Amino acid sequence: MSNHTPQPKPWINAIHAYVPGKAHSDDGRALVKLSANENPLGCSPAAISAFADAHAPAAYPDPDSAQLRAALGVLHDIDPARIVCGTGSDELLNLAAQAYAGPGDEVLFSRFSFSVYEIAARRVGAAPVIAPDCNHGMDVDAMIAAVTDKTRVVFIANPNNPTGTYLPANDIARLHAALPGNTLLVLDQAYAEYLAADEDDGGMALAANSQNVLVTRTFSKIYGLAGERIGWATGDRDLIASLNRIRGPFNVTSHGQAAALAAVGDQGFVTASRNHNTAQLARFTECIEALGNYGLRSIPSKANFLLVLFEGAISAKQAHQALAEGGYATRWLPGQGLPQGLRITIGTAQQMDDVMAILRTLLGDG
Repeated sequence: MSNHTPQPKPWINAIHAYVPGKAHSDDGRALVKLSANENPLGCSPAAISAFADAHAPAAYPDPDSAQLRAALGVLHDIDPARIVCGTGSDELLNLAAQAYAGPGDEVLFSRFSFSVYEIAARRVGAAPVIAPDCNHGMDVDAMIAAVTDKTRVVFIANPNNPTGTYLPANDIARLHAALPGNTLLVLDQAYAEYLAADEDDGGMALAANSQNVLVTRTFSKIYGLAGERIGWATGDRDLIASLNRIRGPFNVTSHGQAAALAAVGDQGFVTASRNHNTAQLARFTECIEALGNYGLRSIPSKANFLLVLFEGAISAKQAHQALAEGGYATRWLPGQGLPQGLRITIGTAQQMDDVMAILRTLLGDG
């Protein structure tokens, strides 16, 4: 008998597992969670009611999420046949890499972008290629220069996580125009609902009119349904068909479908969440910029978080620890090449006041 044990593919061993935002301190205390970009207002009351009313746990959910896809189609003027739902947009991002890349291929993304992209590339044996950034955001020219005949998938988060930076429509269009037809452009719009009405990166139009553009969205952010893991994607029919072939057959639960359907129908909650975020993000950004003489600065954000850089005597690690001692979990980012950065979710007004008070005390600012 052989003494060998099962071994994963070598590219699996190269993966650094995703590390979620913390909810507890090192000593086990529960913290106010400003580390995972959840909605501080919770979710729509209609979604809560729909969740409570969804019964029949012994029955499989609708495998096609038909009602949810229909509602999304009406809201965004998309043929439901060009929509696929998943367990969060994470599943769909991974499926895109799985369907269109593999050993010998390259998956391209920018420095300081969502950590799932590298995982998605490595889990299918493709080589992750990281293009240089520009001021913590995506550099279109650097991305174009990094495209080779092996590039099969390009991931763009817009707005970007963890930096909050945003690319306008002309930059997205320029990147898309430079890609070969056999390269899939995936536009991850997890935070798109936080944008102002006049801000549109053109991704939905590209997905509707191109054969190599996939747009992903999520219910985890502005809709406040992170615990239910619901995402969706739209693109060419052939792209959607490919993802449908390899997704989980019952990937969105009955409760999740019911809650998401109700959430889509309550756009008033979405508007209230956007307005809250806009006001508190502006206020928090102003407070951070006022501490510039202590070496603090922020990266302009279009999402529901702010990346704060600590470039003075106080380090991001020290600030992270002080905030935890004060009861708040934030996201320190050494694993993403930002050891001087804290990504801080925009919470309630009181929570942001508390965060600023803790930082001022740490800095010795009267």
